[in-house]
Amino acid sequence: MGQQLYNDLPAAKELFDRANEVLGYDLKQVIFEGPTEALNATDRSQPALYVCSLAALEKLKIENAEVVERCDYAAGLSLGEYTAIVFAGGMSFEDGLRLVQRRGEAMQAAAEATPSSMVSILGMDRDAVEQLCNDCRTEGQTLQIANLLCPGNIVVSGDQQSCDTIAERAKDAGAMKAIPLAVAGAFHTRIMGSAVDKLRDALADVEISKTRIPVVSNVDAQPHHDPAEIRELLVKQVCAPVLWEDSLRWMMANEMSEYYEVGPGRVLRGLMKRIARKMPSHGVMDA
Repeated sequence: MGQQLYNDLPAAKELFDRANEVLGYDLKQVIFEGPTEALNATDRSQPALYVCSLAALEKLKIENAEVVERCDYAAGLSLGEYTAIVFAGGMSFEDGLRLVQRRGEAMQAAAEATPSSMVSILGMDRDAVEQLCNDCRTEGQTLQIANLLCPGNIVVSGDQQSCDTIAERAKDAGAMKAIPLAVAGAFHTRIMGSAVDKLRDALADVEISKTRIPVVSNVDAQPHHDPAEIRELLVKQVCAPVLWEDSLRWMMANEMSEYYEVGPGRVLRGLMKRIARKMPSHGVMDA
């Protein structure tokens, strides 16, 4: 992930070098050489994805500067919202990376404190998944929708026992599949509550500027320029469901006509095809 950008693009190499100074360790070594267990840890994976996504943006600036200049909106799924804010001029690369590092560390600690997980439920609508969560939630535990990605693709998150139960029962309830995810814990639920104050404290030390273009928030699927609003929404995002489908639908309703996935892989383009099959969507970095 990102190695070709590092090797071929001086601007991308510079980002990795600047990242090492902020993080205090060699990020590219973790990404390029592993081990996989280290990269999968939330406190390492979040900085890795952040830097690789902004390195991909440098590639887009060179290959299609006009697209970057005429962009009307920015959005990012969960961690990707930080990349979107940096792109939109809301904070510096270094400040964004410091926040992502603190966020990843705080979320990793919260995950280690409570055995928990996430499960992707395929082939059910929102109401049906909500009801299934209610039916499968162990008394006194958490199980709720965490990511509303696209029609028929909803991720739930909660205590391990409740996640195991919903993974077992989902197909009988009408799901096509239920896929346990390889994540550290129950992101975007109250299980991440201990990370909230830590992130709020980290945000207090960061200058956030009015963005040059609106950033559509995961929390409310609405556009935001205002620094105080962005700051508060980033705090809320830790425990709130990610309204990704709603965010894309808002942008499409407001004349979004072309879409670029700036980061590793093809996941977001796949979600877009499920939401609006004919919407032009392009990738910058497939691996």
